[in-house]
Amino acid sequence: MLSRPELLSPAGSLETLKYAVLYGADAVYCALPQFGMRAAPVNLTMEELQEGCIFAHARGKKVYLTLNTLPTNDELAELPAYIRDAAQAGVDAFIIADLGVLALAKQYAPDTDVHFSTQAGITNYAAATQAYRMGARRVVLARELTLTDIAQIRDHTPPELELEAFVHGAMCMSVSGRCLLSSYLTGRSGNRGECAQPCRWKYYLVEEKRPGQYMQIGEDKDGSYILNANDLCTAPFLDLICKAGVDSLKIEGRAKTFYYVASVTAAYRKALDAYLRDPMAEDFTLPDDALEELNRTSHRHYSPGFYFGREQALQTPSHSYVREWDFIGTVDSWEGGIASCTQRSKFCLGDTLEVLQPDGSVLTLTPEWIRNEEGEKIEATPHPMMRFTIPCTAPLMPYSLLRMQKKSSES
Repeated sequence: MLSRPELLSPAGSLETLKYAVLYGADAVYCALPQFGMRAAPVNLTMEELQEGCIFAHARGKKVYLTLNTLPTNDELAELPAYIRDAAQAGVDAFIIADLGVLALAKQYAPDTDVHFSTQAGITNYAAATQAYRMGARRVVLARELTLTDIAQIRDHTPPELELEAFVHGAMCMSVSGRCLLSSYLTGRSGNRGECAQPCRWKYYLVEEKRPGQYMQIGEDKDGSYILNANDLCTAPFLDLICKAGVDSLKIEGRAKTFYYVASVTAAYRKALDAYLRDPMAEDFTLPDDALEELNRTSHRHYSPGFYFGREQALQTPSHSYVREWDFIGTVDSWEGGIASCTQRSKFCLGDTLEVLQPDGSVLTLTPEWIRNEEGEKIEATPHPMMRFTIPCTAPLMPYSLLRMQKKSSES
């Protein structure tokens, strides 16, 4: 087991990778354009991967590369070069689900660690032990396991085998790595990184001899979302996951924005540090500001997932998100009481902003003026990615994030 649990954050882009590292992640996981379970065009190029590894390693952090799709025969020929190039770029481990990919990784990058992906569906200690015997340094456990299940796996596996578990983010209604629903309904396979998320769709019941008559399944006024899982949030009981024997605490969300990743990482950094200050304590109290931070990003209703049993893995009543804050912009630099910023959403003179900094601190300010890039005073920041300055007496760290609570008319 690691001397202290690792906080592992998602990185769907080079920008997100940097924010994850700066906001407290011990490691990040990312992908190249192929073989990475996220087919959307948010992945890194090989050049960006190399830059990301340099950035992370310079700060004592690690980079893991996902190669956890199930490749076809036609795709296998591309993997050796992919694996060699990624290893040369500096990745610390490959996250793998397919046995053929495992064999190729051992052949073409023998010095790079291998982690068995959650797509492998490891739900018991026999499977975890066999993964270790096959060369895995770590297994990413299935999300359907309880705390008791994880503790039993820890007790019955080699101590050198690291265990990784998801602690926050979207949940799949299917058993990890075994969903065919998207493939069946849309031709887009979740096992190839192309999930259309049909579990989030709104369903009605149609009787065979009554075409066109749609009957709701359930009684909610917004319709029925019979497969739609709540988001996972384990921050209030993060100590129990650590004590069960988990070495790496994984945040889901490689398709999320860098603001989301930075905010959630900062929250879990606070939670984990609070636990590490006294890991033998019987009672763990989550810092209030950690939970508050988790409510400042877009999310579905939270639940503890399967950690306390299946009955606690709740379904959300609709497809809607909780969105109470707007991401306004980034702080590029601060000097002499003036912050230079880049716009991400509009705000107006007189609005109160909140600033989240990479060290996790938060401060509030109401700018007395806004100036555009030409130095002219303006009343608002309406243009995407526009540069502007605002006054702030307190020094602000680069990469700080500006946000604003939604106004009542928008809530």
